[in-house]
Amino acid sequence: MSLAVSVTRARRPDVPGLLRDHWPLLPLAATVLFLLAPLPAGDATASGKVGPADAASLALVFVCAVQALRGRVRELTPLGVLVLGLPAVGLAVATMTAGDPYAALPGFVRYLQVFVLVPAAVVLLVRDAAEFRIAAWCFVVLALVQGAVGVVQFVTHTGASYQGEDIRAVGTFGPGDVMGMATVVAYGLVVATAVALAPGLPQRVRRIAGVSALALVLPLVLSFSRGSWIATLGAAVLVMAMAGIRRALKVLLALTAAGVVLVGGLGVGSDMVAERLTSITQVSSAPDQSVTDRYTMWAAAESMWRERPAAGVGLKGFPAHRDGHSSLGLSSGSDTAGAGQAYVRQPLLSPHNMYLLILSEQGLIGLTALAGGWAALLVAGLRRYASSGGAGAAGSVRDCGLVATGLFVWQLTDFLYADIGGPSTVLTGVIIGLAAWWALPSPADAVGTGTAVRAASGAGAGMPAGYGDRFGAGVRGAVPEGSSGR
Repeated sequence: MSLAVSVTRARRPDVPGLLRDHWPLLPLAATVLFLLAPLPAGDATASGKVGPADAASLALVFVCAVQALRGRVRELTPLGVLVLGLPAVGLAVATMTAGDPYAALPGFVRYLQVFVLVPAAVVLLVRDAAEFRIAAWCFVVLALVQGAVGVVQFVTHTGASYQGEDIRAVGTFGPGDVMGMATVVAYGLVVATAVALAPGLPQRVRRIAGVSALALVLPLVLSFSRGSWIATLGAAVLVMAMAGIRRALKVLLALTAAGVVLVGGLGVGSDMVAERLTSITQVSSAPDQSVTDRYTMWAAAESMWRERPAAGVGLKGFPAHRDGHSSLGLSSGSDTAGAGQAYVRQPLLSPHNMYLLILSEQGLIGLTALAGGWAALLVAGLRRYASSGGAGAAGSVRDCGLVATGLFVWQLTDFLYADIGGPSTVLTGVIIGLAAWWALPSPADAVGTGTAVRAASGAGAGMPAGYGDRFGAGVRGAVPEGSSGR
């Protein structure tokens, strides 16, 4: 009897121990969850200001720097250093060659934050699969809360203005950042789908993830974001293909049934959703003004690049050069209203295509440094997943590979229709970091000494029994003794 009691007590969650062992992960969780904080009502420009999540990301970078000085971070391979550091070179060149380097400096800081510092901090601080899973579930929590707010906005007609009605689900981001809620909900949907399909995780965890994925379909539909729909579909299909046909068919049938019931059976915005879907293919026949503006700005970005192909027009240079490279079909801005904000006309300051924005402002140098690194991460991540089918350490963390690859593919696809901007931009850096964590294992992981990495930071001895069970195939119990925690 006493032995049973002692075992039960040993398996109780040791919250102080978890905080002590994993405190460097707190700024990462805060970077994601602080996006739950609402923007000031009526402030259409708030999305361009430093918010709580950005402040948390700075704390994340600071903690990483402190831990690096103490020698308590993961070791990077030369390839990892190259992929994560090379974008800084392209950014520096684009800043120095800009027409007004001082005006380009804020853009340099923002790009450095999102594409260099935050990804590097995530790669260095996330030590094992359990911590990766904690970060991934933060995306699901954020998506569920923001999605719930968005559904309430649609039902109560308190959302952003769409076709004359205040029904567009925007969450706490407001009409000044109509893509914010759609982005974070799509992130959560991709993570939940990957976890629901992942092999080796407890059935209870997979069921919770599956229910979460189904719940997030509705707010994503009510966001009326065509780009998010396309990116989510592409990422979900890839994750399903990676997980296996049999698993994929179950989830695909469930998501299809949820969509049919919500839109077709219950009539949740069915006419507006149908109109939005139809507009995707109306490029030349009868495009709406937003499509016309998008393609006009794409042509302007290409024209800027042809004028300065090597280094572009400089960071933050697109708005200043836009009119000189645009046709008369470009409107003066987009209309925003609703969700506590009066009517505001927002100027079009970017081409709404990340690759063309980089090409126009940073030229081939910047595009090669950034997009080239992304391509390397994608290929390396897919190769690692394909080779991790065994029962060893790599095989026990395949769920991390599904999550990382799904999120990364979503982001790369969405960049075809959108660029950085708004509070949710900081999550782009987190996603790149998670993708790099999976694609670029450290030398210690390669030789199976992941436990030594944790011991060096004082985490191994304080790990409570059963910790790995609560996060799926975690560090202990599911991983053979002496193998990597990843």
